[in-house]
Amino acid sequence: MKISILGNSTGGRRASAVVALSAVLALTATACGDDGGAGGDGAEGSGKGEIVFWDNNGGVRTEIWKEIIADFEKANPDIDVQYVGIASTEYQSKVDTAIQADGLPDVGGISASMLAGFAAQGALDTLDFRLAKSPLNGKLNKDMIESMRAAGGGDDKLYSIPTSANNGVLYYRTDLFEKAGLEEPTTWDRFYEAAEKLTNKGKNEFGYTIRGGAGSIAQALDAMYGQSGITSFWDSSGKKTTLNDPKNVEALEKYAALFKKVTPAADLNNDFTKMVAQWDSGTIGMLNHNLGSYQDHVKALTADKFRGIPQPTGPGGKRVQVSNPVDGVGLFKSSKNKEAAWKFIEFATSAQSNSKFNESAGQVPAHADAAKDEWINKAEPTKLAAEALSDGSTTIVQLPYYLPDWNTISKADNEPNFQKVLLGDMSAKKFLDTMAEQLNEAQAEWQEQMG
Repeated sequence: MKISILGNSTGGRRASAVVALSAVLALTATACGDDGGAGGDGAEGSGKGEIVFWDNNGGVRTEIWKEIIADFEKANPDIDVQYVGIASTEYQSKVDTAIQADGLPDVGGISASMLAGFAAQGALDTLDFRLAKSPLNGKLNKDMIESMRAAGGGDDKLYSIPTSANNGVLYYRTDLFEKAGLEEPTTWDRFYEAAEKLTNKGKNEFGYTIRGGAGSIAQALDAMYGQSGITSFWDSSGKKTTLNDPKNVEALEKYAALFKKVTPAADLNNDFTKMVAQWDSGTIGMLNHNLGSYQDHVKALTADKFRGIPQPTGPGGKRVQVSNPVDGVGLFKSSKNKEAAWKFIEFATSAQSNSKFNESAGQVPAHADAAKDEWINKAEPTKLAAEALSDGSTTIVQLPYYLPDWNTISKADNEPNFQKVLLGDMSAKKFLDTMAEQLNEAQAEWQEQMG
């Protein structure tokens, strides 16, 4: 019997906004098949046999997933888990292809950002029934659970068990800041001052590394809304996005102007892995990423040479950030051995496994007991992120993951255009107007479908 478990990616289709977590956390899971759907309804199966795991973040999370799989196989000797790592940039397209070819695995990492698209194609089982009977029930962070429900596209069903939450982080080199006599970049004004002062192109030293390749849009939006102070993605009518508000246009112009002025030229094509590796190996002052790269920086630089702090504050001392999708694990409806697949999901999201995974990833655990573990106090960026999300200092702009076209619009359609903005071949206003028009149309279609 084969079970496949897929990993997670960034993107999405019809998932609703990620709720700003309450700070410390909790977990759960469940599933029962509906009629129809890609590859049929599958079956409960024997609860034994071979399991295949498709990891959405192959390479980055391979080591920790293999450790969890080994623990699971030791506890469940009648189930064999095969691991398949898939790069985050390729994950959604591979799942979409598998849906059309009836080649889905049993289980997959499903983040809120991609959830709606898979659910709309009938590929996922609902998990409410299984969760209700599970020891995990009542142990998952309520905000993460609600984020997953909202991300499903409007039916309020749970299609993915949350594992963790991420948050935007500004990493900066404390040694370089101290040497230059710079203050911590807690405001956007200090950020821009440091970016300029730490740049010496003749010595190949740069103040900042900007993400111009895959995944660039979310990072640009984070910087944009953070500077403009606009706190909602839609206007009061709920029909038009604030994306191309004049304040956002001005903010993006300023941010994009950093390219090649205080950043390496290679940034134009850098995805997060290349950007992180570049920062870890060079003499670059600052990096915007998320909690997920914290351990990479510790290994490369040691913890005494950098800090990871919440995003800078903007107008009036307010911190505004765009939402990061909650991560999770889902059960594919076509699975022929759902009982064994669910056993794996339960194990992977248990307190011990959830703590182990998030300590490695540097992210906020979904399981309440895992959230109390001592490592969180030692992982400063994770601790600060949890505090920022719960102490009232941060406003989260909820991105429309629930839109079936969100992933296409925010990635395939507009990442090339953002590169044109960096190169000066397209204005920030034209870029944002184009994207806003697409989003307004997608929102109108979604609202019509929802009645």
